[in-house]
Amino acid sequence: MKWTTRKLRNLKTKQDRKKLTMLTCYDFQTASALNQSNIDLILVGDSLGNVVLGYETTCQVSIEEMITFGSAVKRGAPDKFTVIDMPFGSYASEDLALKNGILLFQKTGAEALKLEGANDKILKAVDALISTGIPVVGHIGLTPQFFHQQGGYFTHGKTKEEKNLLLDQAKKLEQAGVSLLVLECVTTELSQMITDELSIPTIGIGSGNVTDGQVLVINDLLGEGPKAPPSFCRPVKNFYQEKLDAIDAFINEANKQVTKNKGDQSEYENIYN
Repeated sequence: MKWTTRKLRNLKTKQDRKKLTMLTCYDFQTASALNQSNIDLILVGDSLGNVVLGYETTCQVSIEEMITFGSAVKRGAPDKFTVIDMPFGSYASEDLALKNGILLFQKTGAEALKLEGANDKILKAVDALISTGIPVVGHIGLTPQFFHQQGGYFTHGKTKEEKNLLLDQAKKLEQAGVSLLVLECVTTELSQMITDELSIPTIGIGSGNVTDGQVLVINDLLGEGPKAPPSFCRPVKNFYQEKLDAIDAFINEANKQVTKNKGDQSEYENIYN
């Protein structure tokens, strides 16, 4: 089944509803594999800045880069509901949000765009996009684009003040019309509270198993990086080591061929001399 915005928004009305599964993706070939899988949703996250482009933070990712990678993923996975991040600064005002959101939505063919945060400016941006016909996914808790403002990576919702703030943000985003809400690094208790309070599905990452679905960075899941993934992710493979092994095997085989070819060449030289 290909998910639509309407089906996602009505997920919680179903008695036998399933847990949603979502993975990030940044390239055509991986998208093609996901298109043949049973994954529900794909996220072209601005995390591509870290895992693909080698940036220190996601704040360095541009709208042009999101268009390039987002459109590649959509070409590879035309049958999947694909969400694309609007990068840092691209929705700093209502006018910017509309200009960049329309461009990103048109150029990539995505089903929805994701914005981080829920302050007044962002809520206005969300409203402007939805009013234009662009479905929006919300994202609260740990919001990497606000890394410097938040003061690093940590679990959110531990204090009463944080709980009240995040619950209020979740409700405001739902009222603004978002179709899904990502909860990143939020306490399990608060994740449960928000999930119970909202009529739209919640997608968790590092927020316990109580949300309506789970999302992971595919590179973390497959162990594709040189560093250990976040503690909440248990890699199912170690593709980084497998790549190294495959490269070493190629080098060894190439060296064997060089030795063999040298012997063959000497035989040809004897024939023609």
